[in-house]
Amino acid sequence: MIEAVIFDFDGTLMNTNKIVMESWQHTYRELTGSEGDREEILKTFGEPLEESMKAAFPQVPSEVSVGVYRDFHRDYFLDMIELFPGVEDMLERVRSLGYKTALATSRLRKTTYQGLDKYDAEKFFDVIVTVEDVDRHKPDPESILVTAGRLGVSPENALMVGDTRFDILCGRNAGSPTVLVGWSEAMSADSEEIPEDERPDYIIERPADLITLLEKL
Repeated sequence: MIEAVIFDFDGTLMNTNKIVMESWQHTYRELTGSEGDREEILKTFGEPLEESMKAAFPQVPSEVSVGVYRDFHRDYFLDMIELFPGVEDMLERVRSLGYKTALATSRLRKTTYQGLDKYDAEKFFDVIVTVEDVDRHKPDPESILVTAGRLGVSPENALMVGDTRFDILCGRNAGSPTVLVGWSEAMSADSEEIPEDERPDYIIERPADLITLLEKL
């Protein structure tokens, strides 16, 4: 029985793809003199930034690469983000159906709330868990376990909705049913292209499809 819906933030509710990609390319230009491979950058979406930076720039102290990224990201964040079409209506309908709702994101607390404030969206969530609220990050299940605990539900009764392999693996590792959204660039929504161990329980193409799914569960 599904009692709650836990959402990822970036690429799931908020279209942050442009600011994330531009921040990465700025970092590549600053540290290497050229831009990075777009497909390789997309593979990092949903992963904690410091881990991605260490892998991308192993010869650069992570505090330097993360600093370059975050300086650019801070200056342009609010200008480059927007809710995906249909998300606000979806959140309103999920709430009206009586489900508890939460965010579980690998984003820092400050920019998570800045994004929510821009669209007056904090009101849609009972619980918000950011990267600063956990010690182990996606795909480790801790963020789902913490979020479910704060919601007062069992992980198996909380639907995890995300757009990256990290979200899906996080949900699976926590024992939660998982939903992959098909409107983000981070992961193919073609089930035949997804490795078996990363495959979600459900795939939806539009925000409204989540309501249809919940009515069937």
